[in-house]
Parts: sequence; structure tokens; C-alpha cells
Amino acid sequence: MTYSEVYAQWKSDPEGFWMEAANAISWDKAPTKALSDLGGGLYEWFADTKVNTCYNAVDRHVEAGRGEQTAIIYDSPVTHTKREISFVELRNRVATLAGALRAKGVEKGDRVIIYMPMIPEALEAMLACSRIGAVHSVVFGGFASSELAVRIDDATPKAIIAASCGIEPGRTVHYKPLLDGAIELATHKPDFCVIFQREQEVAELIEGRDVNWHGFQYGVEPAECVPVEGNHPSYILYTSGTTGQPKGVIRHTAGQLVALNWSMKNIYNVDPGDVFWAASDVGWVVGHSYICYGPLIHGNTTVVFEGKPVGTPDAGTFWRVISEHKVKSFFTAPTAFRAVKRVDPKGEFVGKYDLSCLEQVYLAGERADPDTIVWAQDQLGVPVIDHWWQTETGWSIAANPLGIEELPVKLGSPAVPMPGYDVQILNEGGHPMPPGELGAIAVKLPLPPGTLPNLWNADDRFKKSYLTTFPGYYETGDAGMMDVDGYLYIMARTDDVINVAGHRLSTGAMEEVLASHPDVAECAVIGVADQLKGQMPLGFLCLNAGCNRPHADITAEVVKLVREKIGPVAAFKLACVVDRLPKTRSGKILRATMVSIADGTDWKMPATIDDPVILDEITAALQTLGYASR
Repeated sequence: MTYSEVYAQWKSDPEGFWMEAANAISWDKAPTKALSDLGGGLYEWFADTKVNTCYNAVDRHVEAGRGEQTAIIYDSPVTHTKREISFVELRNRVATLAGALRAKGVEKGDRVIIYMPMIPEALEAMLACSRIGAVHSVVFGGFASSELAVRIDDATPKAIIAASCGIEPGRTVHYKPLLDGAIELATHKPDFCVIFQREQEVAELIEGRDVNWHGFQYGVEPAECVPVEGNHPSYILYTSGTTGQPKGVIRHTAGQLVALNWSMKNIYNVDPGDVFWAASDVGWVVGHSYICYGPLIHGNTTVVFEGKPVGTPDAGTFWRVISEHKVKSFFTAPTAFRAVKRVDPKGEFVGKYDLSCLEQVYLAGERADPDTIVWAQDQLGVPVIDHWWQTETGWSIAANPLGIEELPVKLGSPAVPMPGYDVQILNEGGHPMPPGELGAIAVKLPLPPGTLPNLWNADDRFKKSYLTTFPGYYETGDAGMMDVDGYLYIMARTDDVINVAGHRLSTGAMEEVLASHPDVAECAVIGVADQLKGQMPLGFLCLNAGCNRPHADITAEVVKLVREKIGPVAAFKLACVVDRLPKTRSGKILRATMVSIADGTDWKMPATIDDPVILDEITAALQTLGYASR
């Protein structure tokens, strides 16, 4: 079947489409209906089922005779460690951990916070929670105490599972003091904490509260899988809300199983037994959907990588891992490729490895600029697929579904909406925009299985954040357009569309032009306040390694380029060269914070920032242009 046939099949019978997809899941009690409309824009999928996530991700593969297949490959250049865990070994480890949690009073519905680095034990902790019906909330390892405390108070966990430390290039991140600080700050106190002691740093345990990961599992009865209702929360994942109070996105058990399993073949084009690698972190949604649950549910081998795209030890790390572990589908952030390209623009490291196993690459997290995609296509010689989704949706809203058919790639577009998503471009009044016109991207309700049904204990906030602006639609918060072929273009967060003298302009379109300059490795465009025009665009440029041309020449050239490609209407006159851009740990550029600094308005240090020092560098650069005066 072609993509258009599959999409039409979904559109003509949405519930029948997902009921058919549900046949691939092992149910304790199969669904009798797909969708429940709760009213007020709230929906649930497969609510009347009984099912267990861990059983579907682990036990059923063992029972089907695939127990010896590798489930997890752990590759950690920062600790010089590699190991493989088979499905049968994973089942035994997870069952014992789940039994130990249960023996200490963790039951179905209890929350457990997981605060761990990229080690297999993080996945085992997630699976152990799902085995007994506990609701996990993974908080990115090394998050500040204050941020962890907010999440402890919101999720009210019975237990916290943490590692003693995380390993970053050149430093050890001490998790335990951060955890102790968070518990001290939090109003809610967990009953106990489980600490996985890493050999790089053994943490001090607090008597009566902390237990050792290995010690507390000793001699316990392994736990069986507990069937839960289809609408039982699998996990809570906090996204940093703009108001400072994080939003707890919840994922229902049954919908997640059906959607993620469907996506592994249809979008990522892997079959059971193939090796799939998402180079992300368990603290982010990609880690939940495509390091832990998606690949394992589908019977794939997943790679847990503890390292960085460059510097652990060099810009060839990705290619080494792909070559060594026979990765068929690789998923990373455009930021990671830009980092590699900046250090190795000619791709000299690529040639050192046999990448014949690699069949496709997927990019998501930030807009994938055409320049980065072309570079990756040239270096790797495989389809490089930009796809677009959100923490809230849990899987692709738009993609090029290679497992159905490979559609033509249009640079700058994550291709077409996936089944389940009726995507519309709307103006401020909620009316559809003609093809090629910029507007707000919204998805007609109901959203498909696997997407957020609500926020944790925050119904009103859910409705206000997503359902109020465009009644009958889910508001994505992204701005973009759709062309005549139905290809989607994500141009910016709605907040990043700037208004220059009454013209609505996309910062993403300008970034695309800047990135096309041969000396520019990475860039960001923000809108700064201007008394005359309302807002003016301002560009930040990071240059390729080895570029030693005068900065003034390069900034003059990019200003001219924008004038040629977008026109004088963009009023693009300001650009400065910086060494690096401020980013979250998942690689998103912190544009809103840069705007606040430029405009001299109050701002709060983002919890997710990778390196706070960069904001001082940005402030200094802005001051040379006459901004950031406070």
C-alpha cells in the first residue's frame, strides 16, 4: 500500500484502523472499542482493555523463543564500557527489581521518580515500574535540586530510584547530593530511595531512607506482570512550562503500546531483531518512546549510548557505534549532526567505518536545516529523514514513512502527516490558511493513540494550554505552512514568529539562509524589540572549525544573503559571531531566553540549560550591538 492509501484508510475509519493496529499487542483482555469520548475535548483509547507494558516489551519475546536475542546494547565511551543484555536476562533483572520495589510497598498506581544517567539500569527501572503498574517519572539525571524538588512535589512519589553519579566528558556529576538537596527542599518526602552505586563514585547512603540497588534486591521474590487498564498512566514526563511550573504530560498504557509498535515498522522501517539506535537520553520523550519502549515492544535491539557526538573521543563516535553494533536505523537531533559537521566538515571520520548496515537516519528535536540534511545525505548515502513531533504527542505528527513507502524528500519539510493526525494551518481566527501561507499548526481532535490524554492533576491547565485557542483542535504551539502536495513546513515556535513593521516573518526561514553560508556551522535568529518597526531580526552565527576570515566580512555576507533570498522586508541588518549557542540538554536552542536578554527584560535561568556560562557570552555579544543594556 502507498502512504496515501494508508492515510485514506485511517481517515475513512479511524477506529477500525487503530483496532487493526492493536492486533499486534498481547492483551490480557483485548479491546472491544477503540475510542472513548469523555467530553470537553478529552478522549481515551482502548480504555476497556487489560494489558501490561513490560510483558509486551520483554516477556512475550522470551516466550516466543527469542530470549537469547540481545535486547539492550550498552555502549559508554565515557566509562570505556560495553555490554549486551539478552531479553531473557532483561526479564530476570526487571522481575527481581520489580519484586524488590513491591516488597518495600510500591503498588499499582504509586509514582516512582527515576533520576539516572544513560545506563541500562535506567531502562530496567522504567520497565520494573511498568511491570507492577507503578507510574514512573524520569527526571533528567543531574537536574538541579530545585527542579527535581518541584517534580517530587507534583508527582508525590513513594520511591525515588537514582544513580550515585553521571559521567560527562572531563567531569563527574554528583547525583546524590542533588537528590538529597531536592528531598530537603520538597514538601513531599518519598518513603525510600534506591541508589545504584557506580564504580566511578560511591555515594553516602542515608540510614533508614536509602537502600542499595543490589542489596535491596537480594533474596526477594521476582514480580509477575500486573495487568492494568488501558487508560492507566504508564508515565508522567515533565516538560519545562514557560511559567516555571513544569507540565506533567501523561501517557496511557494501551495507546502507547499500539502507537509505538505501529511506528517502528511504518515510520522507522525496522523489523523485529534489527538494531535501532536513538541517540538521546532517557530524560527526554525520545528516550521513553524510542530508546526504551518502542524498540523493545517491537522486538528490536536498542542501543543505550553514554557519550557525546564529539569529544568522546572524537567526531567519529556515531559512526563507530553504528558500524560496531550493526545499527539499521539511527535517530538523532540536528544539533548533534551540526556539532559533528562543525568539527569534521569534510566527513573524514565517516570514511573510517563500514556503515553498510545503516539504511536510514532520522532527525528531530530542532528544525533540520537543509544544509545539515544535505551534508548528512552526502556523507552517509542513505535517506536522511526530518520528522516532527513533541513531548506531548510521544511519536511523529509528520514524517516520511519509509516502512510504507519512501516519499520524495523536500528539504526543510518533515514531509506529511501520519495516520491519526489531521493537521491544519489556521489563522488567528481559527480559519484554514491557503497552501504556502504561514499560520498556527493545529491538529483536529481526537489525537491518535499514544498522545497525551491530559496533564497530571491539571485538567484546567491542559485545556488552557492546548484546547482553548482553537476549539476542536489541539494547538501545537508551532507555526508553519503546508504546500500544495500536503507537505508540512515547521518554521518556528509560534512565539518565534516575529512581526516586522506588520509583516509576520519566520525566524526559521532566516536561519535556513544563514546556515547556507559556507562558513556558518550553526545559527539562531531572534526578534529583538525595535521602537520603529516593533521587532527586528538579529542573527547569531557559530563558524566552522578552522574558519579564520574576518567576522565583519561574514556578517556582511549573511545580511546580503537574507536580503537576496527573503527580501528587504525581512529588515535583516544585525548579526554577530559567537562561539556557541545556549541550548537545552536535548539540543533545543533557548531563543526565548536570548530575546529576554536582548530586550533587557527579566528572565529566569532555564532548568534544562546545558551550560549556563554561554548566556554570559551571548550577553557580551549583544552588548557589542547595543542590546542587553541592563
